[in-house]
Amino acid sequence: MNQGFALFFRLFSGLFALIILLFPALPRAPRNLSSPDRIHFLKVGTSDAIVLESDGHFAMVDAGEDTDNPRGFANLELEGHEQEVLAYLKEHAAGKDGKVHLDFVLGTHAHSDHIGGFDTVILDPDVFVSRAYLKEYDSSKIDEYEVREWDNQEVYDQMVDALGKRNVPIIQGPDMAPFEFGNFKVTIFNADDPENAEKVGENDRSLGVLLEKNGTKVFLSGDMNDFTGDETRLAPEIGKVNLLKLGHHGFNGSTTEGFVETLNPDACVVTNNRDFGLMEKFSMIIKKCGHNKIYMTGIENGVLAVIGDGGEIKFYGQIQK
Repeated sequence: MNQGFALFFRLFSGLFALIILLFPALPRAPRNLSSPDRIHFLKVGTSDAIVLESDGHFAMVDAGEDTDNPRGFANLELEGHEQEVLAYLKEHAAGKDGKVHLDFVLGTHAHSDHIGGFDTVILDPDVFVSRAYLKEYDSSKIDEYEVREWDNQEVYDQMVDALGKRNVPIIQGPDMAPFEFGNFKVTIFNADDPENAEKVGENDRSLGVLLEKNGTKVFLSGDMNDFTGDETRLAPEIGKVNLLKLGHHGFNGSTTEGFVETLNPDACVVTNNRDFGLMEKFSMIIKKCGHNKIYMTGIENGVLAVIGDGGEIKFYGQIQK
C-alpha cells in the first residue's frame, strides 16, 4: 500500500510539474502599463469574453456565457458570467464620465457561450456602443440537433433586440470591410458562407478577427473550424501570427494542425476553465501549440496581452486598475 501511494505521489508530482511547465504562472499587470494597446481575455469559464483596448478606445469580441435559459431546457442551465463581464468593463473601460464607450461589439457566432452576455452589456444604461458586427443567424443552415436542443435563435434574437433598443447599427454579411481601431487594423474573416448544401453546426459559421499593429498580428479564432474548409481556405490569407486564440476553447475539431502550421503562432491563449476536463486536453493543446507559450484563462485570472510599439507582446495575469 505504501508503494502504491508512493507511485501515485510521483505520478501526481510529475503531472503537477507538467502543468507548471505548460502553463507558467503570469505576473499581475502593473498599474502603469507601458503600452495603451491591450487585449483582455476574461476568465469566464469555458466561454469567450475579450475586451480590446487601444489608445483609449475600447471594444468587445464576444461577451461570455449568460444565465438565461429561454427554452427552459435542463441542458441549458448554465453558469452565466454577464455580471462579471459588465463589472470588468465598468472597472477597466470606463471613461472620465464614468461611462463605458465601446467603439464596436462583435459576436463571432450565435452560441450562448459567446454572445449570451451581450444583451446585459448593451442594455446597461452606463454602456454605449457605436456599432455591432454580427453575422446573421440562419437556422436553415444549421444541423437539426442544434436547432432542436440549443438556444441559438434565442440568444441571437436577444442580442439583436438589445441593439435595436439602444439604436446601435448592425453590420452583417460580406461587407465587413477592414477598419481602424485605435492603433490596430481590424480584419474580419469568414463573414460570408461558402456554398455548401450540407447543414453545419453554428461553430462552422464563426467569425475570426485579425488585429494588426506595426507588423504584430493577433488572430482571435472564435469557434472557427475546418468542417467545410474554412481554416484551410483562410489560413494563407491570415498568414503567420504572433498570438493565436485557439478556436472552440482548445477542443478537437477547431484549430486544426494545418491551420496552426500555417499561422505558426509564437504564443497561444486558451479560453477554458481548468476544471472543465483540462487533464484530458493536455495532449491536444500541446499538439496544437507545440513548444510555444500557452496561457489559459482558467488557470490565470484571465490573460492580458500588452502589445508594445516595437511589436513585442508581454503577458500578464489579473490586471490592476
